[in-house]
Amino acid sequence: MSSAVKKSVVLSPALSKELAELAREEGKTLSAVIQDALRESKRKRLTQSFLGVQGYWTRKAREKGILTERDLRKYLAVW
Repeated sequence: MSSAVKKSVVLSPALSKELAELAREEGKTLSAVIQDALRESKRKRLTQSFLGVQGYWTRKAREKGILTERDLRKYLAVW
C-alpha cells in the first residue's frame, strides 16, 4: 500500500478556478488532476529527450552512409 505525501502549492485565482472546473468536469479530485498533469509533463519531457537522442544517432548514421537496416547490418558485420 502506498502512502501519500501532502504538499502545498500556490496558484493564481484564475488557475485555481480552472483547476476546480477541470476536476469537476472530469469527476476527479484536485489532486488527481494535478497528478495527471505531472505525469503528462514527464511523458512529454521523456519523449522530447528520446527524440533528441534518436535525432543525434540518425545524424551519425547518415554520416556513415547508413540509411537502411541493411546498411546497418553491413556496417555492424565489419565490426
